[in-house]
Amino acid sequence: MIIDERMAAFIDSLDRGNTAFLDGIEKEALENQIPIVRKSTQSLLKFLLAARQPRQILEVGTAVGFSALLMCEYGPEGCHVTTIEKYGKRIPVAKENFRRAGRENQIALLEGDAADILPELTGSFDMIFMDAAKGQYIRFLPDSLRLLAPGGFLVSDNVLQDGDVTESRFAVDRRNRTIHARMREYLYELKHHPLLETVVLPVGDGVTVSIKKEA
Repeated sequence: MIIDERMAAFIDSLDRGNTAFLDGIEKEALENQIPIVRKSTQSLLKFLLAARQPRQILEVGTAVGFSALLMCEYGPEGCHVTTIEKYGKRIPVAKENFRRAGRENQIALLEGDAADILPELTGSFDMIFMDAAKGQYIRFLPDSLRLLAPGGFLVSDNVLQDGDVTESRFAVDRRNRTIHARMREYLYELKHHPLLETVVLPVGDGVTVSIKKEA
């Protein structure tokens, strides 16, 4: 936990919740140990969706489709989500969840590695939600910036690694050192990029919200 567990539980207890359908998907995911966005991150997403009203949304990392459906539910009427997933076992589950929700025409699921798909995408997006392999965020950033509309916002989840990002690389398990270094590089780039204004929030496992400046 990056904030006090009691405080986090109290804040989460104030949330008014989601639809029964979303609650069901969340319950199934947690029972099957599939990571989905935490309650506090869900609240932040709903706030941003209400405040900014994005029409075109790109998500990097679908999992079972919970966050894509959340963004459809709480985004503006008629918004469209393009989501990317490479893990073969999760793709059919996500597709079935989209079908059950009646959102098949509102969500486009692109199958494959985002490193291959992002360079091929064209057009622009009002919001990009980054929720994939943390060590790849820095690799995805150039195309994310290219695809993000001026005034659009990039939301990146799980950026503080349960607090490990603050530690020296020698205090981190050897197997996690590459991810640790890349995440620190990503955070630095978000805070110093001339096209972005970024805030780092201790929400969930750490979230950044970056606004692309108008030209």
